Amino acid sequence: MASRTLQVVLQRCDSYDRFAIAELTDVMMHHVGQLDSLHGKTVLLKPNLISNNGPRLACTHREFVAGAALWFLDQGAKVLVGDSPAFGSATKVCQKQGISEALQGLDVKLVDFVSSVKMKLTDGLSVTVAREALECDFFVGLPKIKAHKQMFVTMAVKNMFGIVKGVNKAMLHMVHGDSHDQFAEIILDLVSLLPSQMHLADGIEVMHESGPLDGSPLALNCMAVARCPVALDTAMLRLLELDRNRSPLWRVASLRGLDGSKSHKLHYPLLSPEDFHGSGFSTPDTLDGIRFNPFKFLRGLAKRLVLKVSH
Repeated sequence: MASRTLQVVLQRCDSYDRFAIAELTDVMMHHVGQLDSLHGKTVLLKPNLISNNGPRLACTHREFVAGAALWFLDQGAKVLVGDSPAFGSATKVCQKQGISEALQGLDVKLVDFVSSVKMKLTDGLSVTVAREALECDFFVGLPKIKAHKQMFVTMAVKNMFGIVKGVNKAMLHMVHGDSHDQFAEIILDLVSLLPSQMHLADGIEVMHESGPLDGSPLALNCMAVARCPVALDTAMLRLLELDRNRSPLWRVASLRGLDGSKSHKLHYPLLSPEDFHGSGFSTPDTLDGIRFNPFKFLRGLAKRLVLKVSH
């Protein structure tokens, strides 16, 4: 059997009922591998929040966040929910997406990523990331499965880009946007910066055909859990019947020889990817460039300034 870091647990879920999600999370966590006690530990749930103007389909569903929070609270953890959206604060986006309302009555704290720390990646590049993401005891990614015009699909690994602070995301697009694979190198390097981690993917209703802002809904009815984000992505590419070589993140992970990119290293203790075949999930025919249009970039900077002043 594969090591616990390469367990990928897949289950069917056709409802955004928080209690059903919490119960399924409990089942899946028992199969993902031995977890240390979370009692008294600070757990950061990192949903995919996109931006103030992002459609609800692009973001981790509010009840999915609430269901995950319920399970971690039941383990005795101190639960935080935070992200650094492309535009706006996590608090504002959570209000707009209904996440704040969904978490009312739960002992959960919403946190904005406001503290910065510069970290060096493997190639020496310095990146400004959120201190809040690094200083928790346990990082839990809650990615939303969706098609993506620049990165093919966005899943567990791409969700990590949210730990990069605000405007620094746009700067990375501009300065290091020569190729999709170069940008994927940066995102993959973020994985090693984080503390102990888990990734619980919202694949119940996904966005396909296009994305991350303008795709169509598709009922995939899937939840996925893994300790290794690369392993989760590899499993989902197989589940969605996609050519993994079209994914820049998977290509780079494979070139690096990461175990999570190797199908024979993955173990599925419950359902297999083939159990979800025939979903009809589709992706963009061609990928857009990584580097933003300069006018779009400047417009984005102005928008961030306005949001910061009005906050």
